[in-house]
Amino acid sequence: MKKVHSDARSALAGLLKDGMTIMAGGFGLCGIPETLIHAIRESGIKDLTVVSNNAGVDGAGLGLLLETRQIRKMISSYVGENKLFAQQFLAGELEIEFNPQGTLAERIRAGGAGIPAFFTRTGAGTDIAKGKEEREFDGERYIMERGIVADLALVHAWMGDHEGNLVYRKTARNFNPMMATAGKVTVAEVEHLVEPGEIDPDHIMTPGVYVKRIIHVPDAVKHIEQRTVRKRAPAATAGQET
Repeated sequence: MKKVHSDARSALAGLLKDGMTIMAGGFGLCGIPETLIHAIRESGIKDLTVVSNNAGVDGAGLGLLLETRQIRKMISSYVGENKLFAQQFLAGELEIEFNPQGTLAERIRAGGAGIPAFFTRTGAGTDIAKGKEEREFDGERYIMERGIVADLALVHAWMGDHEGNLVYRKTARNFNPMMATAGKVTVAEVEHLVEPGEIDPDHIMTPGVYVKRIIHVPDAVKHIEQRTVRKRAPAATAGQET
């Protein structure tokens, strides 16, 4: 089966519908499937539930789907960098299901592993626990969290081959690998597309069996969420010893 598609629109053909649940990998703006997010925006589908650690920023990442009001609900951990997100939430236009970051990661991993629910101490005794089953283990309170499975998972990898085997780099390893296993269908965008056998098997993080479609994005934009730099030292004047 041919997995490589010529562009994002082709890779998503027949997969999109209103009201679906989509996972989007990455951390902040690092390792996000931005080319696929643009294609989602252009498709015009709406009433989406999106699972992502954060909601991008204004004008980039999932922030693009907030601009077009295509997202109905976010299942997230950190959303503090997006003013539009806050505006829509406070106006009652956007539903939010907040999760502690580790809990969100485990909910996705559990979904991909076929585990419907698990118990964790994180959030016990707080608002996070409201409405959730609680049990006691070894004298400590635990709350039950459900695993998450999405209709569609969108991931970004540094390298992939034509069979869908993927390699992620650095911060892009956050959420992308686990989301690749937790989608009923997973579509990957890869920066470096190679032939099968060119990736060292020990370096493969997502086996190709999880990936249904692939696009090549050799010129992926690398956004900087918050640029912080050190002040330059004063330049030496002519004749001054250095």
